[in-house]
Amino acid sequence: MSITTAAPQTDDGTARRIPLSYNQQFLRAFDKGETDGAFGHRHTLVCGWRVTGAVDTDALRRALDDVVERHEVLRTAVVGDDEGGHQVVHPPAPVALEVTDLPDADGTPRDVRAEEFLNDLDAAPYPVRELPHLRAFLGRFDATDAVLVLATHHTSTDAWSLQVLMRDLVAAYRARAAGGTAERGEVAQYREFARYQQENADSSRIDRARAYWRERLAGAEITGITSDRPAQADLPSAYGVHRFVFDAELSKKVVEFARAERCTPFMVLAAAYSVLLRRRTGTTDVVFPTFSSGRYEERFADSVGPFFNFVPIRIDTGDCTTLADVLDRSRAACVGAYRNEIPFARIAEDSPALLAPFADGFLAVVAFEVLQSAFPLDGEGGEGTSGPRFTEIRRRTLSQRVSSAIPDGGLWAMDVLPGGELAGSLKFDHNRFDERTARELVEQFRHLLTVLSGAPRTPLAKL
Repeated sequence: MSITTAAPQTDDGTARRIPLSYNQQFLRAFDKGETDGAFGHRHTLVCGWRVTGAVDTDALRRALDDVVERHEVLRTAVVGDDEGGHQVVHPPAPVALEVTDLPDADGTPRDVRAEEFLNDLDAAPYPVRELPHLRAFLGRFDATDAVLVLATHHTSTDAWSLQVLMRDLVAAYRARAAGGTAERGEVAQYREFARYQQENADSSRIDRARAYWRERLAGAEITGITSDRPAQADLPSAYGVHRFVFDAELSKKVVEFARAERCTPFMVLAAAYSVLLRRRTGTTDVVFPTFSSGRYEERFADSVGPFFNFVPIRIDTGDCTTLADVLDRSRAACVGAYRNEIPFARIAEDSPALLAPFADGFLAVVAFEVLQSAFPLDGEGGEGTSGPRFTEIRRRTLSQRVSSAIPDGGLWAMDVLPGGELAGSLKFDHNRFDERTARELVEQFRHLLTVLSGAPRTPLAKL
């Protein structure tokens, strides 16, 4: 498909300015330059897929370029100015594809070496000024076994977007390998989402949701964890990640417990996390941020961009006596948040004290999320279809001293794997936290999750 990259025109033919979305404005608040913060060269998303079957690298290159043409946010720059900033869409440019051989050398299993390959690329810098915001790496064990890694800058994508990109890439690759081009329908561009937000900024639905959040968050602050060392303004962040997989017995118990309690797994995990924060900080009124896909309308489900939305979850455990009580509060808090979700910037306008911990050098805000797989690719290219099979590498157990970064604080992500296991990662700044602290937090969380899913009537006082 062909996408115009000229600035949109008004009825009189003059160029229209492309506004920033609320999320892009939020990211600008964490702008610390080109090496750190939201626009730093490690604020990236890097995902990998195991590839079974022969790969036509020429077709893959063409398919990557097709994806960049289809999704203009991959070639869009965020520009600051006196009016708050705007977007500039640039013409399509070739995607860099690096092909590397991964020879069998020391007998390390290929699954482990695939994860090591992915981790090495996750630790690499990708400057935000270099367009397009997409790079690809193919590591080949042999002619029919490889690892494909996609890297994007987080100011242009989110986790859901990477699933969309990979689905579109597979379709484009198949078409290119067959000598044609993929027949895909039109897709809503991210600039349309930004305009949609601006045009609906004062709708009745937004007004009702803002009233809900003003009442819900009255007197609240996001709960920050005291770091091992205070933040230093002149010291760049140094993010690493601690990864873990809980045993199959606990994972199964949590999933079955959530189903029995008519909860989502996130609600159960959020309850355990809120108790962890309560124990760690001494506060009974816990507020932590999570992330949603941020796609408020169905027409944006197939779109790529930084749609992710910062959603505060407040769980007041002050009068809770058991873990089951906390779960009830977690369920209610999550349902209320989902029903009244609006851009976080609008919430922060009405509750500015909520962000106070971000300015406290002794506190770190650790967001908590459960990853969503929008378009699972397991089985793509299997029997009955042409081309290789792509399977996302989701079960990751190798921690990293150096990893991709986040703008501030920490990030705790959980994932319910296809086999039922619970996998997770805790991203933290080594300048502020010891790795031992990260391991202790995960172990305490595992213990709380075990008790919650096995003996929910356990009194909080006995923990």
